[in-house]
Amino acid sequence: MKLCQLFGQGRTVFSCEVFPPKKTAPVDSIYQTLDGLKDIRFDFISVTYGAGGSSNVNQSTSEIAALIENKYHIPAMAHLTCVAAGREDADRILAELKKAGVENVLALRGDVNPDYLPKTDFKYASELVAYIREKGDFGISAACYPEGHFESPDLVSDIRHLKEKVDAGAQHLVSQLFFDNDDFFRFLERARIAGINVPIEAGIMPIQSKNSIQRMVTMCGATIPSKLTRLLAKYGDHPEALREASIAYAIDQISDLIAGGVDGIHLYTMNNPDTAKAIAKAISSIRKV
Repeated sequence: MKLCQLFGQGRTVFSCEVFPPKKTAPVDSIYQTLDGLKDIRFDFISVTYGAGGSSNVNQSTSEIAALIENKYHIPAMAHLTCVAAGREDADRILAELKKAGVENVLALRGDVNPDYLPKTDFKYASELVAYIREKGDFGISAACYPEGHFESPDLVSDIRHLKEKVDAGAQHLVSQLFFDNDDFFRFLERARIAGINVPIEAGIMPIQSKNSIQRMVTMCGATIPSKLTRLLAKYGDHPEALREASIAYAIDQISDLIAGGVDGIHLYTMNNPDTAKAIAKAISSIRKV
């Protein structure tokens, strides 16, 4: 099933992201994560791609996506990045995915890993989107940035580049994490005014620790609103309290987004099924309204 077919059915699509085990761990260790997630009944699960050329991890992406499709019978979306895949790599991976019955790909530029030389066949995600569109019958998704990509000079340029990805063939968009829903709703308005009419999912990441979230926002350019700053200051040194508070924060975000008519919620699980279960249980009735 192409993921774009999930939308427009009168309900909020609910999906999540997992990542392959570290290259020193066996790929089978992902079973524990997927076993913990399967009962949530996500509409699809995306699998991240190894950064900057780590071939072991990159291979795991295809294997895990196939596992999700064929063992767990959940639609899978495999990530593919410009920095880690040239044309030959893309051809091989797309052939593997097609053979395994994986129909959906998230095309990204990707972050450069200083330990690996980036591939240069595709400079922008829009070029990779167009290439995938030419190579086979895949559902193609792309990323979007509610606060603008940190390398974009302004929000107008950011929306222009996003429109290029959609015009190149992206049928569905997944947003980067954000912590202020007003940022997402303003972005959504800009996108629709620009003629971007594909489904757009809101990316929600529950906080794992004070250090991890500060590192994440530094990398991606997201901002921390005052409400979340107070939460981190109060509970940041108390892991159990922070976990409860971060789950409550994510639930509040999700319920407000669904009330605002968002197309979908994409949960960045960080391979933590317990947190995902707690959030899914809390919003089970909200999703049905």
